Amino acid sequence: MSKATTKMAIAFAFKELLLEKPLNKITVNDIAEKCEMNRQTFYYHFHDILELTEWICEEDAERALKENKTYDTWQEGFLAIFNMIKEDRAFIVNIYHNVPQDYLYKYLYKVTYQLLYDVLEEKAEGMVVREEDKAFIANFYKYSFVGLVLEWIDGGMTEDPKIIVDRLNFLIHGSFKHALTNAKRNK
Repeated sequence: MSKATTKMAIAFAFKELLLEKPLNKITVNDIAEKCEMNRQTFYYHFHDILELTEWICEEDAERALKENKTYDTWQEGFLAIFNMIKEDRAFIVNIYHNVPQDYLYKYLYKVTYQLLYDVLEEKAEGMVVREEDKAFIANFYKYSFVGLVLEWIDGGMTEDPKIIVDRLNFLIHGSFKHALTNAKRNK
């Protein structure tokens, strides 16, 4: 079994276990048994369950955003993140309630920042904008986007993600270009 296949098998087993019991009750031994492998195989790929959790989040986010990293498609990317969270509800709710919150925040901040930064890079084409200004703008929007996602999770994920993304699009339409233009003037 290849390294990637083994990691995916471990992740799949972990997610299946999360349907049966809370994250804080799952052990490496449980995961190894579910995968029909020994504990050392788990430790060859991951240091602990938290590292596995982080890896799963990054892999899922990369798949969700794969095709949606441009100005014209950022809405689909953000919607894909919402849908991924909703589809993996057991996983996300377990992380939200059983892992230190900085893990979930770090994951959401990383994914959202990269999406926003890619959009800003595209909109900044032909403009001379300092790197730190682009990073500042991406960080500003990152906190807003992640705040919306966390509030949605905390509220039980009941609101339609499409409505949230549509409202967000209406609110910030044109603001990336405007922020970059202002940053260009203030250099």
